[in-house]
Amino acid sequence: MPRFLTMIRIDENNVPEGGPSPELHERMGALLEEITKAGVMLDTAGLRPTSEGTRVTWDKGELSVTDGPFTETKEVIGGYSLVQAKDKAEAIEWTKRFLKTHEDYWTITAEVREIEEAGGC
Repeated sequence: MPRFLTMIRIDENNVPEGGPSPELHERMGALLEEITKAGVMLDTAGLRPTSEGTRVTWDKGELSVTDGPFTETKEVIGGYSLVQAKDKAEAIEWTKRFLKTHEDYWTITAEVREIEEAGGC
């Protein structure tokens, strides 16, 4: 079965004060338990803020290292999941369910991409 990486994009400047509500944590935990029991979830996690991150860039033969925060970036990857689903449609359905656990005041974009397996390059 194919694997898919879902990248959760957020605007760090518009995250609700105090972060996710206890109710959101509860709904998200229930969904993560369901998707894990279904044998679909391989790994998932939220990411620390960009203020704690570092970008390493290779540009025309030169390496550069830049510490966060990255103010020029509006959306950043705030979390990810790695799932094994029968097809992209199933991976998208799980992603939709995940997004719907959030309250209406959240603005989140999820990018779902199939992982190219070894030998596919």
